[in-house]
Amino acid sequence: MIPTSYPDQAQIAKMSARMLLDIGAVHFNADEPYTHASGKRAPTYIDCRRIISFPRVRATLMDFLTCKVMRNAGLEAFNNIAGGETAGIPFAAFVAERMALPMSYVRKKPKGYGKNARIEGAMDAGDRVLLVEDLTTDGGSKLSFVDAIRETGASCAHTAVVFYYGIFEDTIPRLREHGVELHWLCTWADVIAEARAGNDFDANTLEQVEHFLRDPEGWRAARGFA
Repeated sequence: MIPTSYPDQAQIAKMSARMLLDIGAVHFNADEPYTHASGKRAPTYIDCRRIISFPRVRATLMDFLTCKVMRNAGLEAFNNIAGGETAGIPFAAFVAERMALPMSYVRKKPKGYGKNARIEGAMDAGDRVLLVEDLTTDGGSKLSFVDAIRETGASCAHTAVVFYYGIFEDTIPRLREHGVELHWLCTWADVIAEARAGNDFDANTLEQVEHFLRDPEGWRAARGFA
């Protein structure tokens, strides 16, 4: 069912941040930093995969994401919803269901046997594809997925995520240079504001996290992680 009403962007960001905190998707630890997929250390980790296990949160966030994309891109902008392997697959399915559109997914690499495909499901030349993922940091992985979609002859000018880091200045320009517009529900700034308002973490932890978010490489260098 296509949702037809939704709060304004500020309220969506606030509510989305609160839901991520409430389900335990947000992790801060300055004393024992997390190792991200990039191999770099950070006092922050967000696990958007947890959303799929909380039906009320899942439904609300997917309604928000669907409405935001339709508001910003248009109600008839797409005829195929693609998820990025692996975390984007369930979210693409939820959005596709709401928009009553076909769903496909994009592998990170060709599967290496059979048809050696990167695209699974039906995607045809001329399709207008929305790429859905759980989150984006600097946008790099999105470009690979977008290129794979475009190799089919389909177009992909939009990508939607639940969470956008919002700390790398070149992310949006980088995506736009590639002809892709980014849509998101909330950022680290929204999560920090909500965590502070709700006393979800102690003041020292939040201070360390804010230091990292202002200057990730400086934070790492000061701790010997560079």
